[in-house]
Amino acid sequence: MKTERVRFAPSPTGWLHVGGARTALFNWLYAKKHDGKLILRIEDTDLDRSSEKYAESIKEDLKWLGINWDEFYKQSDRLEIYERYARRLVHEEKAYHCFCTEEELEERRQKALDEGRTPIYDGRCRNLSEEEKQEYREEGRDSVIRFKLTEQQPKVVVPDRIKGDIEFESLTTGDFVILKSDGTPSYNFACVLDDHLMEISFTMRAEDHLTNTAKQILLYEALDFDQPQFGHLSMLLGPDKSKLSKRSGATSVKEFRKNGYLPETLVNHLAQLGWSSKDNQEIFTIPELIEQFSLDNIIDSPQVFDREKLDWFNNQYIKRAELDRLIDLALPFLKQGDYIEEDPEDEEREKLGKVLDLIRPSLEKLTDLKEQEDLAIFYGSLELSSEAREVLSWDSSPAVLRALKDKLSARESISPDEVSTIVKEVKEDLEVEYKEVYKPLRAAVTGKISGPEIKEVLSILGPEVTCERLDSAG
Repeated sequence: MKTERVRFAPSPTGWLHVGGARTALFNWLYAKKHDGKLILRIEDTDLDRSSEKYAESIKEDLKWLGINWDEFYKQSDRLEIYERYARRLVHEEKAYHCFCTEEELEERRQKALDEGRTPIYDGRCRNLSEEEKQEYREEGRDSVIRFKLTEQQPKVVVPDRIKGDIEFESLTTGDFVILKSDGTPSYNFACVLDDHLMEISFTMRAEDHLTNTAKQILLYEALDFDQPQFGHLSMLLGPDKSKLSKRSGATSVKEFRKNGYLPETLVNHLAQLGWSSKDNQEIFTIPELIEQFSLDNIIDSPQVFDREKLDWFNNQYIKRAELDRLIDLALPFLKQGDYIEEDPEDEEREKLGKVLDLIRPSLEKLTDLKEQEDLAIFYGSLELSSEAREVLSWDSSPAVLRALKDKLSARESISPDEVSTIVKEVKEDLEVEYKEVYKPLRAAVTGKISGPEIKEVLSILGPEVTCERLDSAG
């Protein structure tokens, strides 16, 4: 049985967009599901806009998401291949050199628009004689190579595994460029050659590539190549139902990473934008996604990138994260919030783990740690709120605080259960209500009248710090 080979082929002209990340994810899940291979191909033949910085960032973001590839290629390393095949098509009279200048093409395009016609290349260089070509060269004109469509533009049918067959009555571009004057290939030409030579069996990409696919099918036929199967994914939309763009907020994987999202959060949300499990499961592990992924469950309609849902997913994964990993993920944000200055040693790391475990249910994003009020209980100076001061002014509060201090001062440590026992003893000794013990205790130790479970707070702070705060508040 032939191995399934799929590819993700981004252009390094910007940071990895979440739409591109979804395409990469779907291809990766498909490859994993079928014991196939994922090829990462950097399409960097747009020399003016491509950047090695973006190429490296794309690779870094894919690794962060957990999307690994089996083979890697850069189109800029393959220019000789594209030129060789372009020359072959010229030799077979399926393509030709075009010497029209940019100014001439623009003049004709504008004239067509003024006359209400669709701009289309008119093929005037199709049948130049060798003498005419030589004259143009002597004038110093550069040439491109154009693919020669049949005189009557052909109908093209795109067989799509997701959308079904899609028919194009005609292409509105005329004879299109396959090799530019600088020797770099057009997108469609390089794509066809690479997909063929890399033995890609299935190309899955966004639906805005449908017109490109139609052109590519004509190139497959002209080159006498077997074509891969095709599948086109629906578009991602912003909350206003327009194409997801910068005005919708963060749209790059880099930004979501910077803003405190876990990689599994983004993977989980992107996986469900255009695909659904049979049992409506919402939270997945990677093995579960691979096991359940199927083209049969892909939804062929535009999908809204829901940031509220993303935040909810992130909270769920933060609550499920292994504590040691959560510490490592949290450290950069804790430093940004000036709660810690450097990576903690063993004892302090253990304390930090307990603190994070206590407050993680309230975190939607790790950036919340930079302004997380509950962290001030454990790191930084304590300030009493007006509500806390009011509780501490109750007639019973001074005696309660003294009694709590007396019972805690002789201890080196204290467990949550032991806190409950001490509170009960103070309540009974002073003949007061539970709230008259718990509320002053919380107010004195945390500076607030609500927050994390106070028994857990005291267990983390320890008796010494707790007694210092009881003393200060009393």
